[in-house]
Amino acid sequence: MSDLYQQLIVERARAPHRAGVLEPADGGAEGDNPFCGDRVQVTVRLGADGGVAESRHRTRGCAICTASADLMAESVEGLQRPAIASLYERFGAMLQSGESGTTDSLGLLAAFRSLHEYRSRIRCATLPWTALLDAMSEAAGPGSGRKDT
Repeated sequence: MSDLYQQLIVERARAPHRAGVLEPADGGAEGDNPFCGDRVQVTVRLGADGGVAESRHRTRGCAICTASADLMAESVEGLQRPAIASLYERFGAMLQSGESGTTDSLGLLAAFRSLHEYRSRIRCATLPWTALLDAMSEAAGPGSGRKDT
């Protein structure tokens, strides 16, 4: 288990850097995992280019879910939806395989590499991402409150 809760994961679970709710936000969404009780709310504010200018999360869950939400929020700032989708795809592939070849471009998200050994915990790490993608869809949709300049 010591590999599972690496120092970074423990630190971000105890003191998340991107915790909170953006007011106002261009989009927001919630995710819920009834099997383990994890709940996450993600809010995003988009920049003029349509990319994520800011992202915040409010997470009630295990250390993995909280740390994943926090590192995700940090990792996606400045990225547009295609880049976010690509990052999420690479993250998911790493979680499934544990292969180190996919971690080179993941930065701090590589801290979750050992989760491939704990299949039941993978959903804890991906829950914030599904909420983020839903929040991005809401932000891009009609009536999202986004102000184009």
